[in-house]
Amino acid sequence: MKINNAIFVKSSPKWNLCPAPVLPEYAFIGRSNVGKSSFINMLTNNNKLAKISSTPGKTQLINHYLINKAWYLVDLPGYGYAKAAKTVRSQFSTMISDYIQNRSNLVYLCILIDSRLQPQQIDLDILYQIGEAAIPFLLIFTKIDKQSMTTTKENINVFLQKVAEYWEVLPPYFISSAVTKAGKEDFLLFLEKTNKCLIEN
Repeated sequence: MKINNAIFVKSSPKWNLCPAPVLPEYAFIGRSNVGKSSFINMLTNNNKLAKISSTPGKTQLINHYLINKAWYLVDLPGYGYAKAAKTVRSQFSTMISDYIQNRSNLVYLCILIDSRLQPQQIDLDILYQIGEAAIPFLLIFTKIDKQSMTTTKENINVFLQKVAEYWEVLPPYFISSAVTKAGKEDFLLFLEKTNKCLIEN
């Protein structure tokens, strides 16, 4: 798949204010400062599509982008931003939870994980919550350009071992770098095949 067209549609404070659920939807979420906006911009060939900030927690709404006039890419607020007020974190949590549980056209929740780090409890907690809700998800390990491939593989293996403690079958996962564009083609091919299956079924 090649993304030729990526258009911002709207920002929504609640799931029921999002665009009509008539197209396949892939939502992206991750711990604040995981590189979510950079990944989205790399994926869509548009460095200005998703706002990148030096301050974590910039995304505060559910942002919909129409891709190739065929499916939605959704940028969800990041989680784990410690400096945000408790009331704000609670609002984000409710917004994300309601969206994930009620969005009928959500195909995959794409969870971004920082490949430089050992498993973070907040990431694992999110995975467990999603698993209990039976929401299809996949993993995207970011920032692989920041360390050696050996270290990347070691960190990913440790994370997947943690996931395997609760899932018999591991979810699809990808490794990526917004700088080198590593993983871009593999991920877009996966989306293309998934969308094709949805049309055929």
